[in-house]
Order: sequence, then structure tokens, then C-alpha cells
Amino acid sequence: MTVATSRHPAPAHPEPAGVDNRLVVGGAALTWRSLPTPTLPDPAAVLAHSAAHALTAARQHAVHGTELLLSTASRVDAAMRAELLEAGFTVSVLDDDGVHPSVPAQPRAAEPGRLWLLTSGSTGRPKRVGHTLDTLTTVRADQPDRTWLCPYAPGTYAWWQVVTLSLTQPGQHLVVVEPDELDDWPSVAAAHGVDAASGTPTFWRRTLYRDADALARVPLRQITLGGEPVDQAILDQLREVFPAARISWIYASSEVGASIVVHDGRAGFPVDWLDRETPGRPTLSVRDDELVVTSPYHGAGLAGPIRTGDRVQVLDGRVLITGRLDSDEINVGGSKVSAGVVRGVLAGHPAVAWARVTGRRAPVLGRMVVAEVVLAPADAGVADEAALVRWCADRLPEHAVPRRIRVLTDIPVKETLKSDV
Repeated sequence: MTVATSRHPAPAHPEPAGVDNRLVVGGAALTWRSLPTPTLPDPAAVLAHSAAHALTAARQHAVHGTELLLSTASRVDAAMRAELLEAGFTVSVLDDDGVHPSVPAQPRAAEPGRLWLLTSGSTGRPKRVGHTLDTLTTVRADQPDRTWLCPYAPGTYAWWQVVTLSLTQPGQHLVVVEPDELDDWPSVAAAHGVDAASGTPTFWRRTLYRDADALARVPLRQITLGGEPVDQAILDQLREVFPAARISWIYASSEVGASIVVHDGRAGFPVDWLDRETPGRPTLSVRDDELVVTSPYHGAGLAGPIRTGDRVQVLDGRVLITGRLDSDEINVGGSKVSAGVVRGVLAGHPAVAWARVTGRRAPVLGRMVVAEVVLAPADAGVADEAALVRWCADRLPEHAVPRRIRVLTDIPVKETLKSDV
């Protein structure tokens, strides 16, 4: 990779503590120190051509404090580009030939040290949330040496979590996979000594579905899940493959930062964590079945209790996050059904590798519950729609049982590694 550079002023910040950590990106072994630092406009909205270019922009920000919004071109459509230009950003494509800027009609002064994230858009159009490297760096205690896999789209909150860990902690090495490497990431990880990996439940389910044997050959000691509801089925499946690994699930968002970390192998978090106030730590609450977080890692301009938009259910002493409020609840003839609860029941079937549950218009009832599933390859001939409906009928009230179950041949996934479950 080559990136056009020019002479920078003296660094505004000292080199980050992880500057000599090893990076593997695009098959090349580098360090943070050896990455080129592109000359960026300030403020800059950078659309990185590849994961390697995104890392150079992250290093540039860490050293020079350039006000930065980092993304890929595919996540920023024409309307969003226009919004960024109107907000005073120079929108710049960063590729092997250097920086290709589009200058705003009304430039503005930069805010040193500011980082901007685009939300995933799960509640509508993506919006900007302001952070700094400090508020994005939520792993602060010394860590055992690890080589992390980073499969996330550049500039997302999850991407920054892994990247800031490597930037700020010595011994936290990084192997970055591009989108076209995702289906073969276990072989890339095994080749480069990856022993820690972070991904969404969809990412892990898809890997288990496609080649569980290849995944088992990766010597993982730390497995992290987040970005979507984490159910017991995926935790148990990963524990079966990696009995000695620490398996953690993390609840985090652009608005409130990393707020919940659970290591006990169980879905949800203990109910006695609710309303527990500890200096320097987030406070978790539930209001009208919605998770509310008061966090020291919140985005700029946010303060106090923040309604997350995520629906929760308290069951057997655990607080389970089942999905988004605007999509999780299905009204079936006046009875409320949680799509996440139904999804969890389907995911618990031994033949189901992945499930999605939604509502569909229906006469008389108004809505009915329907589902899509992907069956594990070894069990594709064992379970059918009727068997899955019976499974649900034994575990759910009658109005919550799916009336239609469609079998898909592969697990759908978006650039964010989610599948709208």
C-alpha cells in the first residue's frame, strides 16, 4: 500500500502506547509506527478505500488530533455526503493515490481531538455522534498479550473499540480482514496467530455454519460478542468449540459507549446490576421495558440517563436484551409478542443455525408472527417447518408461535456484520 504524504507539523500528541504493536492488513505485516500518515484536511470526513487506509487515518488522528469522521464510501450515500459538506467537513476519499477532497462551500474551524461516528442507522438514517480517543478507549487496565482479529467496517463503534485497544495498549496486536476475506477469516487468523476475536453474533453464527472445523483450528483464548442481542444458544455453541476460552459479551453503542461486559457464559446480565451506582462506571436502569444508561463514555452533547431504544426482559434473575423497541414488539390480536423471545426459542433448536422473527399483516389478527431460519448443514434434512412450529408451540403461548417459517440457504449479513435480527 502506498499513501501520498507530505511534511506534517510537529505531532500534537505523544506517540500512543501501542505504536510498536504488530499490524497485519492486506497480507502485509506492519506496526502502527511504520504506517504512513496521510495529510488530511481539518475537519475531515474520510472515506477509506480499504482497511489499510482506515488505519492510516486513525494513526494520523492519534498523532495530530485532526477532527475526523472515518467511514467507508459504501456507508455514506450522496445525501450524507451533502450533509457532511454542509456541516463544514471536507469529504475526502483516501486511497493508494492519496487524498481526494471535496471542499465545503462554507469551511469552518476544526475542533481539535474530535472524532465523529456514524450510527448504524438501525433507527432510521445514520446520525453523527461526537467522541474523542479517550471516550472510545474503554479498556484501560493492563491486558495479557493478545493478537486480535478485527472484522468490522472501518469507522464503526466496534471497529474503534478494537483499534483503540491496539493503539493504547502494548502487546495488543491486530489482524484486520477486508470484506472479501470474511468467508475465509479462520485461515487468515490461524496463519497470523490470532488468539482473540471480536464479532457480532451473526458473524460467529455464520462462521460456525460455514466451517466450524476451520474455526476450531484458530487458537482463541478470548471471544467477544456484541452489536446484536446475544442469546444463550450462540454462547453455548462457542463454548462447545472453545471450552478453555474466555467468552465475553459487550453491550455498547455510539451514544453511550461500552456499558455492559459479561464473562459468565450466560445471556443477559444479573438483575442486581440495575440501578447500581459506581463512580466511573455506567449506571443501568429499565424504564417501560427499555434499557436506560447513564455513562461516563457517552457521546458529545449527551448527558444523564439516555434511553437506548433497546427492549429488555427480566427472566430468572437476568436482564435480557431482546431487540429494538421499534421492531421487537409484534401486536397479535391485541397480545404483545417479543420477536427477540421467539427468536431465542428458535435459536435454541439444535438444527437452527440462525433465525429472524418479524410480524406480517394478517386478517382478523392484524399481525401474525413469521420467521426465517437457516438450518445447520448436518441437520438440514432433519427439521422442517412443521417440526419447528411444534418446537415453538411447546415453549411459547399460542399467539407467539410463528405461523410461517421460511428456510434460507445462507445466513444474511450486512457490512456492519449484522443481519437485522
